[in-house]
Amino acid sequence: MKIVILAEKPSQAKAYADSFKSKQKIEGGFLIKDALFEDEVAITYGYGHLVELQAPESYKPEWKKWSLNELPMFPESYQFKVAKDKRAQFRIVKRLLDEADEIIVATDSDREGENIARSIIKVSGNEHKPTKRLWINSLENDEIRKGFESLRPGEDYFSSYIEAQTRQISDWLIGMNISRLYTLLLQQKGLSGVFSIGRVQTPTLYLIWQRQQEIENFEPQTYFEAYIHVNAAQGTYVGKYKDTFKTLPELIDFFKGFDVIHQQEQAARIAKVETKEKKEYAPRLYSLSDIQSQANKLYKVSPATTLKIVQTLYEKKLVSYPRTDCHYITPAEYAYLKKNLEGYCERAGVEIKDPQNYATKRHVDASKVQEHYAIIPTKKIPTAAALAKLGPMEQRLYHLILRRTLAIFAQPYIYDETIILTDVNTQIFKTTGRMIRQLGWKEIIGAAKKKTDEEKLPVVELNEVVQSRLYEKEAETKAPPAYTEGTLITAMKNIGRTAEDEAKAILKAIEGIGTEATRASILETLKRQDYIEVTANQLQVTAKGSILCEAIVGVEISSAEMTAKWESYLKKIHDKTGTQEAFLGSIQRFIQHLIATVPEQIGTEKIAIPMTEEPLGICPSCGASVLEKFKVYGCEKCDFVIYKKILNKKISRPMCSKLLKSRRTALIKGFLSKKGKKFNAVLILDDANKVAFEFIPFKPKVKKS
Repeated sequence: MKIVILAEKPSQAKAYADSFKSKQKIEGGFLIKDALFEDEVAITYGYGHLVELQAPESYKPEWKKWSLNELPMFPESYQFKVAKDKRAQFRIVKRLLDEADEIIVATDSDREGENIARSIIKVSGNEHKPTKRLWINSLENDEIRKGFESLRPGEDYFSSYIEAQTRQISDWLIGMNISRLYTLLLQQKGLSGVFSIGRVQTPTLYLIWQRQQEIENFEPQTYFEAYIHVNAAQGTYVGKYKDTFKTLPELIDFFKGFDVIHQQEQAARIAKVETKEKKEYAPRLYSLSDIQSQANKLYKVSPATTLKIVQTLYEKKLVSYPRTDCHYITPAEYAYLKKNLEGYCERAGVEIKDPQNYATKRHVDASKVQEHYAIIPTKKIPTAAALAKLGPMEQRLYHLILRRTLAIFAQPYIYDETIILTDVNTQIFKTTGRMIRQLGWKEIIGAAKKKTDEEKLPVVELNEVVQSRLYEKEAETKAPPAYTEGTLITAMKNIGRTAEDEAKAILKAIEGIGTEATRASILETLKRQDYIEVTANQLQVTAKGSILCEAIVGVEISSAEMTAKWESYLKKIHDKTGTQEAFLGSIQRFIQHLIATVPEQIGTEKIAIPMTEEPLGICPSCGASVLEKFKVYGCEKCDFVIYKKILNKKISRPMCSKLLKSRRTALIKGFLSKKGKKFNAVLILDDANKVAFEFIPFKPKVKKS
């Protein structure tokens, strides 16, 4: 009997091979011998997706041409092909699978991993063969061996494959049909380019655009807050009134009615003074979206880069499986973390005073762990030398994961919260103070400094008479902040909080739009399609993205709720209570509905067409014309751009023209660094035709004698 282990990628296959007694390198894999197996065993691998869905013209030649008359495109059955650049490896995999009596699916332990393996097995013609499933959370040797000792029946995961395949086909249907529909209709209105539509990417783009519209249309409103400055026997403090006022006269008149005079010293009374001990326990362990959001906030790293780096740490056997939406671990993981606590602390350079040696449900709960547990360090503790060999961002993310995990063993953060209510002629002003008793876990993750975290108040007595003075502070309402890649990942996950009642439950159940593993790739797709750009870590919708969003206002394809309903049914397929046929039927009906209704809607809409003024110059990359667009000066043919605003400084048309002609501008004053400091510089085009800074050396003026 011959067994073939099918891994997802070469590095994964090597990790498996390294865990066995002996291995022999062969073309496209390994031969292994080990006491775990009586029979001949080969390990082979894909490069992710070796097979993909056929292009439309493979079904019908007339579908190659983009035409409204050819819509909808619904194949009778869906065909897969081997990716052109992966055919050599597929031939090796197919040969080994053809010879196999049993196949062990050992791709990543998630839905997409199942889809990758099963698609390869199906196209190779071996789907009739018996399968088993390796399901692990770590690539450490002992965890790999445990996984192979307790292989699971392959059929238990077949519904995950059907779910993932259904998602893949539905994305193909939406992308091929609705992208062509909108592209052709917008081209009829004089717009150029391809407008890609996606089941998840389009609601995500619309979410960013809505926030951008809120910011651009926001009109700040001035308001006034009422405060008192209090002189007590033991010191001074400030109290705040609960309500705000539209104008200063309104504030003054309101308090005057209670004989509280603006800017005048008058007696007041301590109506209440209460001190309570408060405790905060360590934050939840990292899921993928949590560490993506945190890394973006701290280091301005994109979610896609964070996933790539954490995946690398996983493959180096330093952290557990990254594509997890779970915040919990089981008692088994807690046990090894506790056992290795001293080594982890040494590597993190921290000391845990009086560590908690018992598990709490806040972090350790086997009932909350479904497919994968939270991202935590593995049993492998790297030496200082090994850690130093990691890249700078690998080190940073490893330490984030390490310290977040160590925090669950630390004592709680404890502080005394004091509330003082000061009565000025029956009007109550509230003051809140805080005095830290124990930093606890905050000391481990560096979340607080004792000096800045405390808000000490003077000692006061109930009914003590004090002197107060009413004053005001003028403030303005603020627009909501622009999304960063990190806050968008969180917004995608928590979008159910702002949805309508019916959709709220669905979005909560499926944890928002996209999945833990796909949200980063959705953002990268939006960037590739030139729908969004990242400026100073903020997401901005491009002119092209704005055009599409204007075109889909009120259309279901923009709706997160619609995506939620689809995701909800896909989960039913996973649970074997729904079918692929029913879901794809609903997608086809939705496409037919859009084909019938969208042409009339777009025909009556006024959509802003990008600026088409005279060229500013010649593109240094391809020689085509550089034109002014909404937010950039961009080449009409390639991806060369010069942003209209660079570090808070507007780049004018003459500046752009000079840069294109001479490859440098004159000295430009008033750039603003990320630290808020102004500086002057010359813009140049470097050897890669990227805009860069050139700094003019400072020459002190010499006084004439």
